[in-house]
Amino acid sequence: MPAPSAAALERHPHLGDALPAGWVRVDLHSHTMWSGDSTTTPDEVAEAVVASGLDVLCITDHNAIRGAVELASQLSCRVIIGEELRTHAGEIIGLFLSERIPMGTPPAAAAAAIREQGGVVYVPHPFDPMRRNMAEPALYELAQAGLLDAVEVLNAKTSLRSLNERAGHFAEEFDLAAGAGSDAHVPDALGAAYVEMPDFDGPADFLAKLRLGRVVGHHWDQHRPWSPRILPSVSTE
Repeated sequence: MPAPSAAALERHPHLGDALPAGWVRVDLHSHTMWSGDSTTTPDEVAEAVVASGLDVLCITDHNAIRGAVELASQLSCRVIIGEELRTHAGEIIGLFLSERIPMGTPPAAAAAAIREQGGVVYVPHPFDPMRRNMAEPALYELAQAGLLDAVEVLNAKTSLRSLNERAGHFAEEFDLAAGAGSDAHVPDALGAAYVEMPDFDGPADFLAKLRLGRVVGHHWDQHRPWSPRILPSVSTE
């Protein structure tokens, strides 16, 4: 990947830190216009990826994978197809998906459906009530049933450090891999949080290497500067 742009470094100075040989920067949680609450177009995602210097982007639109599928062949970085799925108890992310999981699928069934696709079960912003977090009873039930693979211990949109720290303690309690994501809903957010980790090949290797990685980032939740724009129509199916 090209070096991060000056503007990206000003927003997210840690992008300037050198990586060990054979390591990559992976943002585990991001959104595009297919999410419904984001207006980031494919062209803007492509530009932001180059500006940030990310090597791997997990596109995890709300209840949709179409955007990730379309962008997988259009970006300069690797794309992991994901979905941030809303259950009755809160949100859960599936990574390395090949099929969309319907909104409203119960938490345990959603985790099982992710695993059936060979995917990774990732819990975003687990203790942040402003982010549609998974309700604690359901979260602990999933963990105790062995249905979780990784937990987001740094979400760039979570303003209270204590909430991210609590997620870290939860990951340690259940021996889960620790992840990080920008939760980007605007282009400039890419690069705010990610994991530096050894390069990987496939879901199982990704999960193993994630355990060797290090979480990098900071709180960043600024709005997009206003400009007149026309968004293409999208379908979440």
